[in-house]
Amino acid sequence: MSRKVASVTLESHQFKYWTPQNLRHQSLPSPFPKQTQIAEELSLSQNDLYPPDVQRVVVEHIVRREDISSHSLSPLRLRSFSGRYPKPSNEVDYETWRSHVDLLLADPSLSPLQITRRILESLLSPAADVVKGLGPDSLPTIYLQVLDSAFATVQDGEELFARFLNTLQDPGEKPSAYLQRLQRNGISAVKRGGIEVSEMETHLVKQFCRGCWDNTVISNLQLEQRKGNPTSFAELLLLLRTEEDRQLSKETRMKKHMSSSKQRINLNSQTTCAATSEHHSNEMEDLRNQMKKLQSQLTSLISQNKTHSVPRYEPCQVNASRSGAARTVAPKKLSKPRPWYCFKCGEDGHISTLCDNAANPDLVMSKRRELQQKQHMWDEKNTSRNPSN
Repeated sequence: MSRKVASVTLESHQFKYWTPQNLRHQSLPSPFPKQTQIAEELSLSQNDLYPPDVQRVVVEHIVRREDISSHSLSPLRLRSFSGRYPKPSNEVDYETWRSHVDLLLADPSLSPLQITRRILESLLSPAADVVKGLGPDSLPTIYLQVLDSAFATVQDGEELFARFLNTLQDPGEKPSAYLQRLQRNGISAVKRGGIEVSEMETHLVKQFCRGCWDNTVISNLQLEQRKGNPTSFAELLLLLRTEEDRQLSKETRMKKHMSSSKQRINLNSQTTCAATSEHHSNEMEDLRNQMKKLQSQLTSLISQNKTHSVPRYEPCQVNASRSGAARTVAPKKLSKPRPWYCFKCGEDGHISTLCDNAANPDLVMSKRRELQQKQHMWDEKNTSRNPSN
């Protein structure tokens, strides 16, 4: 048998050297014989062609690897969840995490053991501490039952429905954002039995018309007429976003137009103001000239008041006799002498409030002594005339 195989192998590997001229007219022989011819000449069995060891290697390294790669393409990884409050930025809330697990449960290509392993990989403390008592072979439903009792909402369905009815649009919130927030509250009420699934869209449209303060959007989309035949959440959200974009584009065009109109108005007003300011400047110059004249006149009047002196009271001599004889007339009763000088500079004819001179205390003191002497003499004279006093 070995000699025959060797002879077949040697005969099958005998090659001839061919030139380009021979290649044009003759075809090359096949370097390897056909498989059927080898099987007939060697007369090998199926186990000789495919040994069990080779079959096992093929199954382990090809078939199983293809099966594993097909499973690795499925979305098995979950987002992290710890149950801490406030929620860290790199984690999701429990409702979102629970919805991802529901998708894994609906995947027929995943086994319960694979789903359990993905759940454990996504949990962090303290959520991981809640399920530590469960074994690795526990079903995913058991893990979810324990986690629901620890982190799922415990509010009653009626309370969640009441919160849904009290959800109103916040100041500055877009109608589309308000609708999304309203949808989340409605889903929570549906899960707890506060709203029927078939009535969710009806309640959503009614509450949106009730809690949205933008009546323009409601009237443009005719949402009041859609309460009887409500629109789905996705369609309503698309309509709202389209209407918001249309209004935003209109406001942008209006602002551009108004800004250009304001620029034209400002240009005209600047031209008018320039002409008016020139006229006003001429008037102001005239007023300044008049003020200068008035100031000069006031200065001259003040200087005249400084030179004016207060008249002194002296006895009067009257020649009242018709016969030509001089006769002395008794003087009139005079009042007590008063200051006639400035208390600041000592000059006569003005008071200290209108004085622009430098202070002269020596002159003021001398005038004061003179005034005191006159007042003393007046007192003695009046006392001698009226002894009864």
